[in-house]
This record gives sequence, C-alpha cells and structure tokens, in this order.
Amino acid sequence: MIILKPLPKQHVLLIEQAIRAAQAAGDLADFELPAIEVKPPKKAEQGDYYTPIAMSLAKVVGAKPLDIAQTIAKHLPQADFVGSAEAVAPGFINFRLNEDWLRQQIDSIIAQGDDLFQLDLGTGKRAQVEFVSANPTGPLHIGRSRGAIVGDTIARILKAAGYNVEREYYFNNAGVQMVNLGNSLRIRYLKALNYPVEMPSDDDTTFYQGAYLIDFANELIAEKGDSLVEEDWQPFKEYAENKMFDIIKATLKRIEIHHDVFFNEDSLYSSGAVWKTLADLDKNGFVYEAIAPEGEEDENDPHANERRRKPQGEMKPAKWFRSTQFGDAKDRVLIKGDGNPTYTLPDIAYHANKIERGFDLLVNILGADHYVQHQVVKYGVQALELDALKINVILIQLVRAVRDGKEVKMSTRRGDYDTLDDLIDQTSADAVRYILLARNANSHLDFDLDLAVKQSNDNPVYYMQYAYVRCAGILREAAARNVTDDGADLSLLGADELNMIRKLLELAEQIERAAVELTPHSIAFYALELANLFHPMYDHVRVFGDGIPADVMKARLRFYRAVQTTFRRTLRLMGMSTPERM
Repeated sequence: MIILKPLPKQHVLLIEQAIRAAQAAGDLADFELPAIEVKPPKKAEQGDYYTPIAMSLAKVVGAKPLDIAQTIAKHLPQADFVGSAEAVAPGFINFRLNEDWLRQQIDSIIAQGDDLFQLDLGTGKRAQVEFVSANPTGPLHIGRSRGAIVGDTIARILKAAGYNVEREYYFNNAGVQMVNLGNSLRIRYLKALNYPVEMPSDDDTTFYQGAYLIDFANELIAEKGDSLVEEDWQPFKEYAENKMFDIIKATLKRIEIHHDVFFNEDSLYSSGAVWKTLADLDKNGFVYEAIAPEGEEDENDPHANERRRKPQGEMKPAKWFRSTQFGDAKDRVLIKGDGNPTYTLPDIAYHANKIERGFDLLVNILGADHYVQHQVVKYGVQALELDALKINVILIQLVRAVRDGKEVKMSTRRGDYDTLDDLIDQTSADAVRYILLARNANSHLDFDLDLAVKQSNDNPVYYMQYAYVRCAGILREAAARNVTDDGADLSLLGADELNMIRKLLELAEQIERAAVELTPHSIAFYALELANLFHPMYDHVRVFGDGIPADVMKARLRFYRAVQTTFRRTLRLMGMSTPERM
C-alpha cells in the first residue's frame, strides 16, 4: 500500500470512527468530537502511539477515563497497520503497529521514490513564499542567507504537502539606499579614472565601501570609458543594481535556490497601486491629515523633536494611518509632510497585490527588525477589508559567524564580512544550508565556520550524508556481486530493521507538521535523528559477510534500498545533495 497520511492522523481517524460507533450503539453519550491527540509515548514498552482522549472526555461523558478508553478500544475498526490497541490506566489507549504491515512498507517506500510521502494537505491550493528580498546593495552574507535557506526549505516542504508553490523575491530599486549605492559607485568610477574626488571617511554611513564596487567601476570604465564623468548617481545606480542582481542570482543558484517571480517595488508606483491603496484606506475611514498623530503626542515619536523645533506654520501635515484602531501602539505615517510615502504604504499595497493574485497561503520571511512593520502591514490589509489571515510571517533572528571561537563581524556598507560565496567556497553548499536551517528561526544562531569544514562525525552534515553514502555503497556492492533483492522475504527482517522502518515512516508526520506550523528546522532535527539511529544499526545489520544466508541478504538489501530512498527524500527537502561516495 502507498502511505498517503501520517500515522498519527490515521490513528485519529480510527478513534473518531470508534467514538461514533460507540455513540450509535448507545455505549457513549452523544457529544461533539473534540480534537484528538495521538503521539508516541515516552517509553517504548507502552507501544508506538497513544491517545489521552478518554481523559479529556471524562467530564463530558460522566464516567471514569479507563471505562471510556475501554469502550473506545472495543469499537475500534480493524486496520491493517494496527497490531494491537489496549486501554490502560488511568485512561490511555496504547497502539502497537502491526509488524507484518511495517515490513510491507519497505515496498511502498521504494515505489514512491523521490515523491515519498507526498501529502494531499495543500492539494488544489496555491502558496507563495517570499524570501531573500534583499536590496541589491551588496553580495549576500550569512545574515541574509539564513532567510534564504529557511524560505526555500519552506517552499520545498509546502510542495511536498501538495501545494502549488511560487517563490517570490521582492526588491526595492529606489529609495535612499540605492541613491547611496549609485553615488558610491560614481566616486569609485571617478577615482579609477584619476579624477580629483574626495573619498568619504570610514564613518560616512552613506558610502558603501565594499571592494565589489571597485570591480564594478573598472568594468564600467571598460564598457563606457570616461563618458559618464559628468553624470549624476542615476546611471551608476542602474549599473550597480544590475551587476549586483546578477551576482545575487548566481550565488543563490549555487545553493539550489531559484525564484519564480522578481517583484519590483517600483511597479507598485507605475501601476498606481500605491495611490489606489491610499485612496481605499482613506475611503474606508483610516487616513487623516495632520501635523501630529491624533490623541496625546507620543514622546517616542521620531518627528516630535522636529515639531518642537519648528514653528507650527513651517510644519507640513502628513497623512496618517489609523492603525491604533487595530491594536497598534500608535498611528503610522503613510505620506510624509514632503509628499513622499514611507515604507508602510507600498508594503500594504504589495500585500494587497499578493492577496488579489489569488494565493491561499502567503509566507513572508523577514528579519527580526521587521516585527513592528509586518504587524502594521497586516493592519493595513485588514483596513482594506482583505483577508490578513492568509499572511504568515517568519522572523529570522540574527546569525553570528564564529571562527576560532571568535565572532566574525559583518557589514554590507563597510564590506568587511564573509559573503555567502566565501562560505560556500570555504565549506560547501550543503554545510551552509544545513547549519543555517538546523535551529528554529526564532533563535539566534552561531555559524561555526570551523565545524562546517570538518570531515568527521562531529559535523552533522557529514554524518547524515555518510548514512546515504553507506546505503549507496551496499547497492553498488550488490550490483558488483550480481545480487538482487527481487522476491525478497521481508519477514526475515529483525527488530533493528523494524525500529528503523518506524523512523522512516515518521517522515510523513514531519512533513505535515513542518507544513502546518511552518517550522522547516523540524526536518533538520528529524534528519539527524534518522542518522543517529542508522549508524549503530548499520554496524551489526550487514548485508554481506560470512554466515549471512542468501535470503537474509536479499531482505536486508531491499531494506537498505528503502532506507536510502528516505534519506534522499529528507536531504532533498532540505535542498542538500546526495553524494554516492565520500
């Protein structure tokens, strides 16, 4: 049989059927079915799964939990995956998987291949994952790269859960940062041509000091000569933007990341979407024009000091969003007194655009410093009477690069950081992907550059991939010996193999949980647990060797083929490679 649903969910369906059957028989009173929890017990002797449902029904039914558990167990329908179901004190039902059924799953795993545990959770639904979204002011470094890995892995998991997934990169090629980038390249260009130009100081926060701009300047001279000497920042900004985007895309390709859509913020202005959003917010009663926000002046308002310094007549009113009506701490400026929008207005317009494109699920991967902004954007979407519940935000905490036990400082402007390309060159794409994924995005992360380059079991990347390599080695040796697993008698597999099969089947549950909770790091945890179970087992469950009967050899060969299939699926969900040799 082909597994379509995680085992806990299959047990839940049985329990629901049993409760309804007990109610129909008059053994249980009628009541609305509550959420049913099924999970592995802490002790192996208690079975493979258990449910505490009877404990939560005691008050509703007016009976002892153990009596309720026994009643439910009596009405459980037959299922080929259940070996036994036992009601135990004080009111649990313990399930044990059918061992013959477990062995049969080896063939199911092999048959599914690269689509192993493809779920139907998102069938017929569209999901969009927006990630990276870094402005093209410099190469990607570790801090930006964590969001790239998390976003891409979420996209892979959602696809495995059945969603039609679209990856999007939102970029801003306007604004002060891009003007600064253009001016920085212009200075480098003039200096390379030996024109008199004053170099900004190291403390000048408007000047990008990365060496990449020196390279850009030389390349620009090779293409244009000195024809741009009299130009302002604009053509330099356009040149730097295009060059940097080419670099960013090439870097992302090295770690198997691609985007289906590159959405330009400027298109929101050219299409009129920004101004339509402002008009719609105004029409719905959420915009007002004033020098100060409505209500008592907030001492933390960044414009308060300016208002105090200037006479009231010199201040120009801004346009404010009444975000406090949705629970915000204060109203937010949409249009400044000089007529220019803040980041808030185009951000709201962008998310309205996303929803209007018909996605059922929206996932935004943002830096932790966007906490307030993403909430304000949701308030804006609500004010537009759109479904803000579709928007799911994952905030990425800071990454600290560590080498020789010391932090490696990073700064896009100063250029004194390890780029993602540097990290890949020093370690590997697989190491970068796994280390940046292996902790919850909500936690700060130390990227240990020393550990990432180790070729030993201390390195979790090496340890996991080595398990796959060992399986590949078994299959190569079988081919060399002309041994096949055709007609393998899987009943010859023992307890160690059955425990491993249980862990293989858990991947379906992990995919579902990661898709529902948007927790891609759980796949990384599972992968390491799988490797931790595999290597000790491999040492004494051999396919080839003296005294191993031919029929046992065939059974174990087929078993390892299923194990390899599961490792391949797990590694690919994380965007990692599956080397045949190491």
